[in-house]
Amino acid sequence: MKVDGPFMKTPSLRGDVLSRIGAILQKDEGLDSKLLSVCKVLSGTVPHYDWVGFYLVDPEKDRELVLGPFVGAPTEHVRIPFGKGICGQAAATGMLFLVPDVLKEGNYLSCSPDVRSEIVVPILDGDRVLGELDIDSHMMDPFDGWDRELLGSVCHMVGPSIILGK
Repeated sequence: MKVDGPFMKTPSLRGDVLSRIGAILQKDEGLDSKLLSVCKVLSGTVPHYDWVGFYLVDPEKDRELVLGPFVGAPTEHVRIPFGKGICGQAAATGMLFLVPDVLKEGNYLSCSPDVRSEIVVPILDGDRVLGELDIDSHMMDPFDGWDRELLGSVCHMVGPSIILGK
């Protein structure tokens, strides 16, 4: 649901997005289908979410992320070791990373020349990193507390589905 008129980061919009995602996660579908639907809701609702995807910890290579469902341009970064790039840093530390200007970041893995900013939110089970939600924007510095709160809630909601594998 794209918003008509100017985009407003309101609590009611955040609530609507989380409600829609909650309904997706309750469906009797596979994990990849659910995660792809979550990506579509986020990219289809928030105009500055130009690439939305999940990276999940590879169960066979504990300290490596593997690209999961995503919406946006294809990326060559389908496997990322912990510590490498912004996604790898988020996985290694279990912390949210917000990069207002990727051109100023020395550890940035470029996916597209159009990307100007990125936010990466880990998906945790206690202290254990299960994966992360990665969002790129073609705008400089569009992410703020509203995005952090929304995406943190999304990751909290998605975690149990990843643990269960469905």
